[in-house]
Amino acid sequence: MEQSLWKQGLLRVAGVDEAGLGCLAGPIVAAAVLLPLDCEMIEGVRDSKLLSATARSRFFNLVKENAIAVGVGIATVREIEQINVLRASYLAMQRALGRVAPYDHALIDGRPIKQADLGSHTAIIDGDATCYAIASASIIAKVRRDRFMQRLAKRYPQYGWERNAGYGTKQHLEAIDQFGITPHHRRTYAPVQRAIEQLSLNLGD
Repeated sequence: MEQSLWKQGLLRVAGVDEAGLGCLAGPIVAAAVLLPLDCEMIEGVRDSKLLSATARSRFFNLVKENAIAVGVGIATVREIEQINVLRASYLAMQRALGRVAPYDHALIDGRPIKQADLGSHTAIIDGDATCYAIASASIIAKVRRDRFMQRLAKRYPQYGWERNAGYGTKQHLEAIDQFGITPHHRRTYAPVQRAIEQLSLNLGD
């Protein structure tokens, strides 16, 4: 896909992806990776979900070294709650792209986006599995978000965020039931809402 755009004269092509859309806690982190023209693709780079944590860390450094620019954008828990998770993910992407501007075209993982001002772009379903630029961005986004959640886990060790990254694992759900929620939990998500309702019932007893 990148090569096709380069041949059309679109020389500054950015891959974009996000991490954390389905998590119960923590922000959404998006990354934009601006690749050099006719860059040599790093062997093994693919969808971050298919890589081990060790491999992601290694490719994280290699992608940063080989890219023209790397931008990261964050949508906070409050923004997720206020404007909904999908729009928050677009906001994070906009912020990431703003950090690699100017760019001629963006390749974005997911379905076509009409509700966001992302400039000239192509949305590719499962793009992180089929497009090198998007796969590169998926690694940057995933590693940056995981590291953020690992730092948060030191303040809230009972939730296991260093392992589950805020996803709704059995351990995380049990910890919410036992300890309640934190300011970093997304209160608009059903499992978190149930915990809030249960706390209200308990306080009313």
